[in-house]
Amino acid sequence: MSEDEERERRKKARLAEALRANLARRKSQTRARREGAADERPEGLQAAEGGEAGDEK
Repeated sequence: MSEDEERERRKKARLAEALRANLARRKSQTRARREGAADERPEGLQAAEGGEAGDEK
């Protein structure tokens, strides 16, 4: 197997793993929402600005 083929194979494997992780995370979020649990991840605009949810500027 050439170096380019090996690099492409590793890239595909890395992308497949990222896709599986993303799917698992999304499924977990969906289950939590169905159960009524709040999504408490510090992500999005509020986290980027360092604010709390509900803070108005």
